[in-house]
This record gives sequence, C-alpha cells and structure tokens, in this order.
Amino acid sequence: MVNSYQLLKNIRNRCVFSAMFAALIAVSSFFIIPLGSVPIVLKNLFVVLSGTVLGSFYGAIALLIFITAGLLGVPVFVVPGIGVINTPLGGYILGYLLASLVSGLICGLPKISERKISLLFLIRLTIASLSGFILILICGVLYMMRLNSMSFTAAFIAGALPYIPGDLIKLAISIPLALKLRPIAARYIN
Repeated sequence: MVNSYQLLKNIRNRCVFSAMFAALIAVSSFFIIPLGSVPIVLKNLFVVLSGTVLGSFYGAIALLIFITAGLLGVPVFVVPGIGVINTPLGGYILGYLLASLVSGLICGLPKISERKISLLFLIRLTIASLSGFILILICGVLYMMRLNSMSFTAAFIAGALPYIPGDLIKLAISIPLALKLRPIAARYIN
C-alpha cells in the first residue's frame, strides 16, 4: 500500500514535470531554425513530447499552463494575450492541447519497464507522435477555414503544407527522445 507521503510526492513530481514541459514549450518557441521558406520552430515538438512522455493528463496540464500563461499576456504566443484567438494561431493552440491529450492517451503513463524497447511499443509511440503532429495541423487548418472563410484546399495549402517537411523532421526527433525520456520520467512520476 502506498503511504500518503509517497502519494503526495508522486503528485508533486507530476506537477513539476508538467510545469517543466510548459516552460520548455514556452522557451522553445524562441528557437527558430531557418530552413527554406518556412522556418522550423520547436514548439510543437515539445507539445507532442509532453503527451508521449507524461501521458495524457499531465501532458494536457502542461499545455493548460502554457495556454493560460499566453492568454493572460505572458509573451509565449506571436500575438500576446487573448487576441490570439482571433488569429489563425488560435487553431494551432487548440491543436496543441488536443495533440498532447491524444498522444498521451495512445502512449499511456510512462513505465520503468520501457527501458527495454519492444516493437509494439515503438509502433504505438510512432502512431502517438504522428497523431499529435497531424492534430495540430488539422486544428490549424479547420480554424483558418472558419476564421477566413477559406476552402479546405486553400487552408491546407496555407496552413499545413508548408509545415509538413519540418514536422516530419520533428517526428523523427521526437520518437527517440520519448523512448529515452519515458523511463526517466517514470522513475519520478509513478
């Protein structure tokens, strides 16, 4: 039976990891890799990692911290404050929350036993990460369609197509990172 001290310690550690990922997401938006006509921003890499490393609930908590800070005016969005909702970025922000939730649901909470990588888990992690990146783009495109009265094709060309090459690179980076980070996180949050 887990004593109350251990339970409180686990809750504290989970909250610390959520806050840490919120900070990583916020800071990562300032790191821009100029590549072609659309620079690569690392923000959605850490969004997806929050779900795949922490699981759905605590990954979503990280995003709620990040989004709340941005809506309150902390300069973590391109358009600071609640006005971001009236821009196409609002759809991507909603996508961040959904991406973390869904990728975390697919992966589940991390386990120490995941140090040994099984093919089944690698496939599940790949599906989770890919789902996260796709959800961010889909939410951005759908929001852009609604906000600007665009067709799906026009919104896809403007709001998803230019980001796919960078997202594929981030997908390739996110999988080995999650494989390494999940057992470490499991030691502290389980």
